[in-house]
Parts: sequence; structure tokens; C-alpha cells
Amino acid sequence: MSACSHLSVERAVGKGSSRSAPQRDRRLSEPMGVPEAGLTGLGGGISRAAAAELLARAAAPARGRAGSAAAGGAVRGAVGGCCVSCRRPAFAKMPGIDKLPIEETLEDSPQTRSLLGVFEEDATAISNYMNQLYQAMHRIYDAQNELSAATHLTSKLLKEYEKQRFPLGGDDEVMSSTLQQFSKVIDELSSCHAVLSTQLADAMMFPISQFKERDLKEILTLKEVFQIASNDHDAAINRYSRLSKKRENDKVKYEVTEDVYTSRKKQHQTMMHYFCALNTLQYKKKIALLEPLLGYMQAQISFFKMGSENLNGQLEEFLANIGTSVQNVRREMDGDVENMQQTIEDLEVASDPLYVPDPDPTKFPVNRNLTRKAGYLNARNKTGLVSSTWDRQFYFTQGGNLMSQARGDVAGGLAMDIDNCSVMAVDCEDRRYCFQITSFDGKKSSILQAESKKDHEEWICTINNISKQIYLSENPEETAARVNQSALEAVTPSPSFQQRHESLRPAGQSRPPTARTSSSGSLGSESTNLASLSLDSLVAPDTPIQFDIISPVCEDQPGQTKAFGQGGRRTNPFGESGGSTKSETEDSILHQLFIVRFLGSMEVKSDDHPDVVYETMRQILAARAIHNIFRMTESHLLVTCDCLKLIDPQTQVTRLTFPLPCVVLYATHQENKRLFGFVLRTAGGRSESSLSSICYIFESNNEGEKICDSVGLAKQIALHAELDRRASEKQKEIERVKEKQQKELSKQKQIEKDLEEQSRLIAASSRPNQAGSECQLVLSSSQSEESDLGEEGKKRESEA
Repeated sequence: MSACSHLSVERAVGKGSSRSAPQRDRRLSEPMGVPEAGLTGLGGGISRAAAAELLARAAAPARGRAGSAAAGGAVRGAVGGCCVSCRRPAFAKMPGIDKLPIEETLEDSPQTRSLLGVFEEDATAISNYMNQLYQAMHRIYDAQNELSAATHLTSKLLKEYEKQRFPLGGDDEVMSSTLQQFSKVIDELSSCHAVLSTQLADAMMFPISQFKERDLKEILTLKEVFQIASNDHDAAINRYSRLSKKRENDKVKYEVTEDVYTSRKKQHQTMMHYFCALNTLQYKKKIALLEPLLGYMQAQISFFKMGSENLNGQLEEFLANIGTSVQNVRREMDGDVENMQQTIEDLEVASDPLYVPDPDPTKFPVNRNLTRKAGYLNARNKTGLVSSTWDRQFYFTQGGNLMSQARGDVAGGLAMDIDNCSVMAVDCEDRRYCFQITSFDGKKSSILQAESKKDHEEWICTINNISKQIYLSENPEETAARVNQSALEAVTPSPSFQQRHESLRPAGQSRPPTARTSSSGSLGSESTNLASLSLDSLVAPDTPIQFDIISPVCEDQPGQTKAFGQGGRRTNPFGESGGSTKSETEDSILHQLFIVRFLGSMEVKSDDHPDVVYETMRQILAARAIHNIFRMTESHLLVTCDCLKLIDPQTQVTRLTFPLPCVVLYATHQENKRLFGFVLRTAGGRSESSLSSICYIFESNNEGEKICDSVGLAKQIALHAELDRRASEKQKEIERVKEKQQKELSKQKQIEKDLEEQSRLIAASSRPNQAGSECQLVLSSSQSEESDLGEEGKKRESEA
């Protein structure tokens, strides 16, 4: 119950002050039927009018509240406010406190119990309100502690700024000194906040905590004890009332009487202490409300006084300077942001065509003179025999190395050494723009995929330039441009090429120009003997260049199907055949396998000088560079004593077969040992009546000389095998003739033996003349037969 409510109740009761007290008491007690002696108040007791009003309010809470509001008027009790009815400060003088009549505790009338219920309800409301107020004040205290700790932590972090190692702008001495000054001021404020936290704990939280933990709990405890004592007293009275009037038992009566005495005494004492505590609570609640607020305000005043002492005029000047600096930095930031926004707009307009993954090559031409390049590529990683994954990484060239760097890595790692490497466009897993890089020793290779055709060609050109070690020159891009320009100038149409060789012809000899559509280019240093040879003496005019392998099964090439034999049959490169027929290479002594890449082939006019191979290499490579042909077909070259075979490494199907006797010339490039070629002499060609020569050019993994040595060894083995075969056939013929002579001699001896036996029989015969004539007849016939056999033997000997 608020102070103004109490004041209004007293005024409402005191309106009839002219009347005597007995009259007021009689008027209030008569309707309720309460004896006057039951409401007689002793010193400090509640008046009858107040008691009646409190009882009426308890009986009808809603009506009581309205009546109290009407009786009290618009009375407000607040700090600094005033009572509307009296126009004086509300707490200028503390009004009287409503109290429970302690002297009526023994009588324990229903009116007293009803009044006790009002006070208990008030105590419950006070407890609920004080719990909410305690939580609010505890939040203030916790917030102040958090503010104090946060201020101290801020000061500590500002002091440690100069010890930080920032990647950018960590050595700003002006910023360090400014933050040090701020840290000192904030440290002083942190001390003030710590003092304020201590004062709030002592002056605000301690009083309300004591009231909540001690006084309110004491009321609850006394209420429980009083309830128990009251129940015990009611039970004792009930037992005493059931004592028998006819059969009185002194012992039982004594025990019951003693029990009533004890329970009534206990109830009376407990009730008096309970009433006293409830009466005291009316004072303590005002103290518990005002004392924490007083402590809070005093603590805040002390805090503001300390702050005003610390924040002097010198600090204000310092803060004004810092504010000016912040404004300058903000203006500079706004200018920089405006410039960056303009740059972003310009870049968006300029980069709009680049957002397309494959830009138009006419707008963005390919730069073939690069010696450095960087960008994202997809790298193929094998995860099994036939399965693979593609990882997107950032690749860049650094000198003669290709580096890779995953997103999130600090630095890149070595992916491959591309000095003297080979690079070519490949078809891989139905992906576009793939190219393969193979190291100089052929032990390591990597397949990468570019995002566009432009990047695809630029990466291949850049790696080619690095492979030639152009990056070691003083001006790599100019050197690469000169090399590419020389290649462009070297590849011209046939008439222009022939005009450059007209000076080499004798005087008076001229040749009409012939049109040739194929292109050629410079390969490096040419042979010195080539200067004495004309173009027509090396390469047949109007001869196209074939850049891909065409199997005889797929296309009927003149001069190939007759010489090459069967194609497209699966062949084991190690001489094992799965078919029922025996392969020709199974009996071969030599089996050597090499990895090669087909560059091209063209028909030549001469096959008796290595310069033919060199010139073919130069023209094929130059034509590839001019026409941007980077794709090369990789195969396995099997060298045997019978033939050379190109085998598909994936399917083991024989693509082409070159009979070894038809390989009349083979050579390795004089400088680039990875390049080699051979000339195949075949029947047919342009005219079916003459022989034609085709030069095939390949690139190997630094094994050109080994392949040529292997081919030479195969031809020597084939030559010796042919000589041995002829000698063996001759020896077999001689043995056959000797065997035939032996048969003739044995037959002649048998005839002679038969003649001797006949003559012996004739000589020893004693028959008559007739018998003798018959014997002569038989002898003559046998002699004629022998003469015939002798003539046949002579003929056979003459034939042998």
C-alpha cells in the first residue's frame, strides 16, 4: 500500500474528528456486529475506521480499489512529487503506518484473521514487486561491471597496438602515439567505472538484497510456523470439546487441558511475532525502496564528479584535434572511394567482352610472342586405370618452370620443368582446348585444359617459346617476335620460294614457276649441301602435306595399300599373337618399342641424301606453325627385322606397317635430336609404272638417334638373315644333288651285280643248244635293258 493511499485512508477516517471516538467506533462496529471491546486499539493499533475500510477492500477487491481511488483523489507518491489534496511534498513527513492489532491476537477473531489476510496479500505484492526491482537493479550492476571490464580491456588493447605486426600500415607512429593517449584517458575512465561498480554493490545492491533474502524470507517462515500453530490449536480445542460430561476422566482431562494450554500459548506467541513482522514490513519496504535508489544516485553523482575532474580542458583540445584528423581521413576516403568507383565502372565496360568464356578471336587476337603467362587451367589427374578427375588450379610460368598454385595457398609449387619440353594439342575425354606437355626426357607428362581457344593457343605458343629458352635473352618478347617473323617469311608460296633459288641455277637455265599450295617454314640451321640442290630436286611439286595418320583400311592411298600390307589388326608389340595364324614378327630377332608422335608426311623426288629428310622436316614444321596445327597423334613405333609398325597405344591396333626393305633412307635432325624421319620407296604413286618416295617425319622423347640406330640394326640383321637364307638354300640344293648321285651309283652297282650273276649262270649251264639259244635270247634282252639304263644314268649325271 503506497504512502499516499495510507494518507487518504487516514483523512477519510478523520473527517468526523468533531465526533467522539466512541461514537465513531459504535457506528462502524454496529453493522458488523462486533463488540466494542474487540476493536479497542492500544497504543499504535489500527483505528476502527481503517480496519473497516481494509476489511471492505479485502471483501470486494475491485470495488475497494475504485473506492480507494475516489477517496484518495488523484494522490501520487513519488520522489519530488506532491500530494494533490494537500499540495505538499509527499515525503516531507512520513504518514502513519497501518498496523495489525497485536493485543487482539489472543482473541483471534474473524475480523483479525480477515485483516491478517489483507496484510499477507500486501506482503505477497511487496515480495513480487521487490523481486522485479531487484532484477532491474542487478541488471544495472551487471551492466556497470561489464562496462568497467570492457573499458579496461579497451585500454589494454590500445596500449598493445604498437606491438601488433600488421601486414599493411603497422608502422604508423602518429596512430600509435594517438592511441596511447586515448588508452591513458580510457584507463582513467575505467578506474572511475570500477569505483562506481563498487559503490553500486555497497549502496544499491546490498540493501535490497538484505531485504529480499532476510526480511521477506522471515515473513514466509513465520507464516508457515503460524499456520502450523493455528492448526495444532484448532485440533486441541476440538479434542477438548469432545470430553465426556458423564464419564469424566481426570487424567484425560488433564492431558487435554494441558494440550490446549500449550497450543494456545504457542499460537498466541507465534501470532504476535508474525503480526510484529508484518507491521515492521511496512517500514522496511519503504527503507528497501528508498535506500538503494539513494545509493544509486549518490554513486552516479560521485562518478560524474570524478569524470569532470579527469576530463579537463587539455583533453578537450586533444579531442578537437583528433576530430579534425578524422574528418580529413573521411574526406580522403570519400575521394578514394569515388576514384575506385569510377575505375570499377571503366573496367566493367572494358571487361564486358571478356566475361564470355570463349571471346571472339577477331577482337582479341592471339599473341604468339609471349614468354610469360598466367591463368587458370584444368589439370587432369588419373585416379585409376580408366578413371580421372580434373582439378582447376592457377598456373603461371617462372623462367623455365611451370608453377601451379591452388586457391588459398600462399605460394605456388613446381608443376613441371618446361625447358626443352614438347607441347601439343590433344583430344582428351571429349573436352575442348586440351594440350599435353611432355618433359625433355619423356618421363613426365601433363594434360591441361584451357578456358578458351585464345588461351589454348597462347599457352602452347608461350610454352614453345620457353622451351626454346627465348626467355634467357635480354628482350624475350622481341626475340620471340623475330623468331616467329622469320618463320612467317620462310613459309611462302612455291613461286616465291623458287625465285629465291633462281640465283643458284646456272645462267641461261630457267624453269617456269609451278603453283604449290602447301606451306613450309624454317627449322633452324639447314645443311650446307642443300644450297646446291634445287627445290624440285628434293620435293615433288604440287605435293600436299599430310598431318594425320590415315590407315589403309580407312582410305585407299595410292602406293600404300600395296606396300604396307594389312592394317587395322590388333597386334601385340612384343611378338605375341592371339590369332590362330602365326605373325610375321614372331620369328624376328629384334623387337624395340618407342613412343613417337606423327608430325606429317609428303612425297619427295629424291631418296639418296639425308638433306631430303631435313628439308621435309623444315617444311612440315613451318607449315604447322603457320596454320596453327598443334595436334599430334601419339603412337608406338615397333622396330623389327621385317618391318616398322605404328601401333595405337590404347587399342593395340596396327595403324600402319612399313616393310623394312622399302625404308631406303632415315636420319635424325642435326640439332633437335627428338626429330627423325625416314623415306619409304613404294610402287605406284603418281604414275603406276614408276616408284614413288614418301618421307615421314616423327617426334620422339629425345630418342631420335636411338630409333635410327635401331632401324639400321634391323636392316643389318635382315641383310645377314637374307645372306644366311641364301647360303642355306644353296647348301640344301647341293645335298639334294649328292643324294641323287648316291641313288644312281647304288642302282648301277645293282645292275652290274645282276650281269655277273647271269654270266655265271650261262657259263655253268650244260643245257642243249636250244636251251643255249634261249639263254642267248634272254641275255640279249637283258643287255638291251642295261644299255638303256646306262644312257638314262648318263643323262642324269650331265643334268646334275
